[in-house]
Order: sequence, then C-alpha cells, then structure tokens
Amino acid sequence: MKTTIAIIIAAGSAAIASADIRITEWMYDGTGGEFVELTNVGAAPINLAGWSYDDDSRLPGVFSLSGFGVVAPGESVIFTEVSADAFRTNWGLSASVKVLGGYTNNLGRADEINIYDASNTLVDRLTYGDNVFPGTIRTQGTSGNAFLADLGTNNVAAWFFSAPGDLFNSYFSNAGTFGNPGFYYIPAPGVLALAGLATLAAGRRRR
Repeated sequence: MKTTIAIIIAAGSAAIASADIRITEWMYDGTGGEFVELTNVGAAPINLAGWSYDDDSRLPGVFSLSGFGVVAPGESVIFTEVSADAFRTNWGLSASVKVLGGYTNNLGRADEINIYDASNTLVDRLTYGDNVFPGTIRTQGTSGNAFLADLGTNNVAAWFFSAPGDLFNSYFSNAGTFGNPGFYYIPAPGVLALAGLATLAAGRRRR
C-alpha cells in the first residue's frame, strides 16, 4: 500500500512548475463554507490575472482567480463556495483580506486542488483523501495546514489539523468550524537556519 501511495503522489507532483504561490490551508467541508487558502511564500509580488483553480478534473480555467489581482509577499488569499461577504463575516475577516466566493467545482472527501497560472501551467496540486491515504487528515469542520518546507510537494501525509494555540493563530468561526484563513505562518530566515542546524545535529547524534 505504501508503494502505491508513493507512486500516486509522485505522479501528481511530476508536472508541477516552480512558483511561490502555494496551497497553505484547506477545508473540504464545514458549516459556513468549504475553502482553500493560497499564500505568496516568495519575496516578490505575483499577479494572479489569468490564474485559475480546478478540482480533480484538472481543467485549467474552470474557476478564475484573477479577482485576487496582485498578491504581495506573505499575503494569504482565500476562495470559497459561499459569498465573499458571508465568508468574511463568518470568520471575522477584514475587507483587506482578499476572498473570492461562489465557486461551484466543490471539493469532496477525496479530491484534488489544482492551481494553474495564466499560461495554464500547473503551479501547485494537493491530492488528498483520508480513505485513499490512510492515516491522513480529514478536513471536515477543521482545516489542514502544512509547514513551509512541505508546501508544493503534493504530500498530504505532511499536513496536519489546525489546533488551539498553533503557529497559524487558529480559532473558531462563528459557525463553529476551526481554522485560520487569511494568515499563514512563514518563519524568518534565521528561524529556518536554526531549524536546519538542529536537524543536522540530530542526524549526527543518530549516526
């Protein structure tokens, strides 16, 4: 089974282009609307004019992300099945948080999130399903997060539930769902360097 899962993940990742727009949070089912969060994890602004989203049908152009416009470094944006105003009200988000509402290619329990740029090139993909990948999270009422190093790898096993007191400032929405849409934790470069040294030291101790 592990070999099969590895093959599926590798096949889903092979065509992904290098980009700084990443899927950083998702909830496929929840009172108040399912949603997907994207974050610019790079150092330069990115214009999402012509970009689009689709689920496992993998068709560029199905839901336009052009409405996000220019996404600044570190900025998180959200698209959801409900209206943008309803989503902001439910999560207590200010008007400065970019939200696109009303997509109809809704996510299921086992599905895929595909992000395409203006040339219809795949930029990021997340293939998920707790019944397809046993032991992975099921984002029903609670969103999923992943750390920076695991973004863009299409490895749902690296994702975890948002939790009280986490680095992503997770909280309950007015509808009772739990997550952190509109914010993604990007550690400072020094923090990343220290984490790398700690990992290296741990490896040396094990050897």
